[in-house]
Amino acid sequence: MSAELLKTPLHAWHVEHGARMVPFAGYEMPVNYAGGIIAEHKQCRASAALFDVSHMGQLRLVGDDAAKALESLVPVDVIGLGVGKQRYAFFTNPGGGILDDLMVTRREHDLLLVVNAGNKAADIKHLITHIGHRCQVVPMPERALLALQGPKAVGALAHLNPDVPQLTFMSGGAFKLAGADCYVTRSGYTGEDGFEISVPDDHAVALARALFNVPEVKLGGLGARDTLRLEAGLCLHGQDIDANTSPIEAGLAWAIQKVRRPGGEREGHYPGASVIETQLRQGPSDKRVGLVGLERVPVRAGTTIVDGRGHKLGQVTSGTIGPSIDKPIAMAYLSADHAKPQQEVYAEVRGQKLPMRVTPLPFVPHRYFRG
Repeated sequence: MSAELLKTPLHAWHVEHGARMVPFAGYEMPVNYAGGIIAEHKQCRASAALFDVSHMGQLRLVGDDAAKALESLVPVDVIGLGVGKQRYAFFTNPGGGILDDLMVTRREHDLLLVVNAGNKAADIKHLITHIGHRCQVVPMPERALLALQGPKAVGALAHLNPDVPQLTFMSGGAFKLAGADCYVTRSGYTGEDGFEISVPDDHAVALARALFNVPEVKLGGLGARDTLRLEAGLCLHGQDIDANTSPIEAGLAWAIQKVRRPGGEREGHYPGASVIETQLRQGPSDKRVGLVGLERVPVRAGTTIVDGRGHKLGQVTSGTIGPSIDKPIAMAYLSADHAKPQQEVYAEVRGQKLPMRVTPLPFVPHRYFRG
């Protein structure tokens, strides 16, 4: 018998607002509301959309050695992260694969980590096993997480606290919102300006209601989050990246700071360092690329990509019709010699070879607020 699905503190709120609920990462989550995925997607690109991401894992690392300890599990610079600054990171395994990707924010007395819902339990175990003797690993199941995304998100949040607009992209701070003590970061996974708000779970509905009452804000579900992040060229763990994909193959080398690279002051000393450092020097044999379809047929995850003679080049990991650009878009891993921009390849869909063009990511420009 399958385990009963978990519910976020906003479950009844979603149902009340007409959400279509689906199982996702062990939770019952809203995939879309009455207006549909495309309307929610366009709402986020043009105005502001409110998403419940409380299924994600929030946890704290506490102790003087926390940053140094975390660096033993990720190839990014945690020690050099200033208070109130956030950084994208990934846990790697001995083969250089990505166990999970996560956000790390240094706060005055701890490191705040946000990990993927499906990997939450494994990540907590991984942290306790490897660095639990060096710092405290404190899960935060008592907190919900809301994402307010879009060009009008900053104005909407300023209605609740006029100091929030002081934040810039990948920074965070403590703010009072709708009577609750929240921790807000100016970040998200849509490619738009926006915020992620950690709120005590017993205040989550009141905060959602206060934000929803701002005229610019409408609700968005997982369906729109998926099309938004794909247009933004952002990876979904378990689909575009996994334990068999290295950060270099995935095009995430930008997230490995100079200080952690070969020749850097704190190079290596994380799982899979030798594999990742070799790929940094020599380049990977396969690369994640963007593809735009030249015919109006969606190309889904799992589709095989071939060359003009039918030789397999790789496989699609995410695909849809991009609502913002009204064209089929996909991300795929291709052998490096076929991963050059403008190269034409073919997707095998129901016995047809559909032409696609290798395109630089993202498909839609990022609009983060850097100040």
